[in-house]
Formats: sequence, structure tokens, C-alpha cells
Amino acid sequence: MYKKSVRRRRAVLALLVSLSIALLTVYFGESASGGLHAVQRGFLEVMAPLQEGASRALKPVSDLVGWTGDVIDAKSENEDLKQQNEELRAQLAAAQTAERDARQLRGLVGFNESARFPDGHDPVPARVIGRSPTVWYSAITIDKGSDQGVRDDQPVVSGAGLVGRVSDVAPDAARVTLITDHTSGVSAQIVPDGPNGLVKATVGNPNDLILDFVQKGRAVRRGATVVTSGWRSSRLESLFPRGIPVGRVSRVDSDERELYQRVHLKPFADLRELDVVEVLTRNTGAVQNAQASP
Repeated sequence: MYKKSVRRRRAVLALLVSLSIALLTVYFGESASGGLHAVQRGFLEVMAPLQEGASRALKPVSDLVGWTGDVIDAKSENEDLKQQNEELRAQLAAAQTAERDARQLRGLVGFNESARFPDGHDPVPARVIGRSPTVWYSAITIDKGSDQGVRDDQPVVSGAGLVGRVSDVAPDAARVTLITDHTSGVSAQIVPDGPNGLVKATVGNPNDLILDFVQKGRAVRRGATVVTSGWRSSRLESLFPRGIPVGRVSRVDSDERELYQRVHLKPFADLRELDVVEVLTRNTGAVQNAQASP
């Protein structure tokens, strides 16, 4: 029974194949006005409206599918762009930080090799690891301390000039009081042969220092350089050795009612962007010579 069914199906399939071949032969052999071509045209005329209607009905679904795919692709691309942007931003920040550190280190090397570097001192380079939380820029914390030879009241410089003095020391860290702190006072002189005075802070403005107690009648030229005066007596010695650049004269206030003129300075060191500094420690030979001098 099963075999008869299989033979019957094969016979029907062979008949259909033969009929298809015959129809194709007739179709390609007859003219455009032939019967089979007319049947084809009729079929197309019947099916065309149905196909158009189905296309219109399915178009929103097709558009939705396409829009969903575009959104998924756009989100994926957006995430990739965000990641690339973050990576580029991190690379840029690292490059800018490295360039800034290199610039400050070059400044320190230039200061150490110049005639401005005070005799009898050894530089201890340090990195700034903390800053004053207020807007006054009054103190910083560095990563060198007593284990590296840092002591209280030692001067601290950048490659551009004076920064401040060590005010508190731990074994591996130290606090530096900046020259912009209201408690700071630095004896200084306008060079080459100008008057002496005391450099004090202008509260709230780290870009403006005051060279106070400058006698009237002493000519002060705008743009003149101010350096530490480094005075010394038989018993006392200035905390800051002579010749460290402090700032440049920006303007002079003169009041007839006052005994002194106020000289404004712009500090050479950018105290808001300190990353690398040096502590000037006294070397052994200098200490011995100072103790032996009358």
C-alpha cells in the first residue's frame, strides 16, 4: 500500500514537471499577444492592487522595524564615541599634566644652575600633595619631611622665585606657609640699588604683594625686580638667603599723609599652580661657617 502511494506521488510530480516544461516552452515560443501572456497580464492586474494594499498595510511595521534597528545602531555607536572621547580626554589630561610638570622641573633646574641660587644651600625637590582649601592660597603640603633633611623655617622656591617657608614638619611631609599668607613677612630689596622693605600679603589677592615701609623720596621704577635682602647680624639671620627673586613692581601708592610709600608687586611664582617645588636646606659646611663667624 505504501509503495503504491509513493509511485502515485512520483507519477503526479513527473506529470507536473512535464506540464511546466511544456507551458514554459509554449510561453517563450508564442508572441506577446499569445494566450499565456494574456493570462499573465490578467494575473498581474488582479494581484497588483492586492500587493499594493499589502505593502501599504505593512509599511508602518517595516518602518518601525527599520527605525528600531537604526536606534539600536545609533546607541551602540554613541556608546563607542563616548568611550573614545573619555579615552582621548584622559590622554589629553595626562599629556598636559606631564608637560606642566616638565616645565616646572626645567624651571627648577635653571634656577639651580643660575647665579640666583644661594650659596651654602642644597635643594630638596618635592611634589605638592595638598593645597590650602581656602581662596587665599596660604599654604601647601609637600611630600618631603624631616627624613629628607627638611626643617622648620627653611625657604621654599619654585623655578620662578620665592614660594614661602616650611612651617611644620613630619617625617615624610611638610607644610609650607606661602608668601601670600597674612602671617608672612619677607625682607626684600628693589635691585640693583633700590630701597629695602618688607613684603606682605594682600588678603584675597595672591597676585598682589605689598613691599611696605619703603621711604618716601626713594625712586621706585615700575617693572623693577624685587629680591630677598638676606640680612644678617651677629646673632640673627634672615630666614631667606639673599638674592631669591620675589616679584616685579606693578605700581606704587604714595600718600602725602603717610611716612612710607606702598609698592605693589606681582610675584614671579604662580602660587595657584604649584606642582613641584624645592626646599633650600643649609649644607653642613655653610652651617659650620655661620657658627664660626663672629
